[in-house]
Amino acid sequence: MIQRFSGKTALVTGGGAGIGRATALAFAREGARVVIGDRDVERGEEAVALIEKAGGTAIFRRTDVTVAANVAALVALTVEQFGRLDCAFNNAGVMTSLSLIEDQSEADYDRVIDTNVKGVWLAMKYEIKQMLAQGGGAIVNNASVSGITGSGRGAAPYSASKHAVIGLTKSAALENAKRGIRVNAIAPYVTETEMGSQFAADLKITMADFAKGNPSGRVGTLDDAANAVLWLCSDESSFVTAHTLAIDGGFTAQ
Repeated sequence: MIQRFSGKTALVTGGGAGIGRATALAFAREGARVVIGDRDVERGEEAVALIEKAGGTAIFRRTDVTVAANVAALVALTVEQFGRLDCAFNNAGVMTSLSLIEDQSEADYDRVIDTNVKGVWLAMKYEIKQMLAQGGGAIVNNASVSGITGSGRGAAPYSASKHAVIGLTKSAALENAKRGIRVNAIAPYVTETEMGSQFAADLKITMADFAKGNPSGRVGTLDDAANAVLWLCSDESSFVTAHTLAIDGGFTAQ
């Protein structure tokens, strides 16, 4: 197997579970040294243990992406331990409580926007500083198909946050296009994660219902998302920046 990331270092926020964990494991399988940031210590340490069991190298630091000092410390630890930061997947995010706009709480709105938007902005702020110092790198942000289409299912703050992630991605990519840093985003359809299952449960439907509503007849898998992130971080996509890659089975084309 070709190890596209041998000798490189990859950072994953929200790497303790779901798409983040799957991507961290995929980076490690392809030779990267992996740094995981997550608010959940148990899950973060579990992800590191899985990587080490498979023969990879990984470290974990508890990180709240809404706190600048936490994010700065995560990037600093990355450089302290491995000397550089080549790839970053800004994946940490939360789902909104489902309700109509007029019934939503300000606290829930703030929680979603702070995590999903400010968290990505803070991550890029410190990642870009390091990548500029070392001469380049690649960043991928986790958006959503809801950041392309919108949501009529009571998830307006979540949809707004993911539109913002795409805007941040494009802006950061343009700022750094001539400075050796590529910035892209993925926009997954409902995926086989705890968050996806909870979203279905909150809507009182099943994941099978989401599959029926997709042109491909299925929902996304963890590998669908992880493979896309690795491609966007690899040299194979060296002329791709400011792009949002829909991983959606054709959903956004309807």
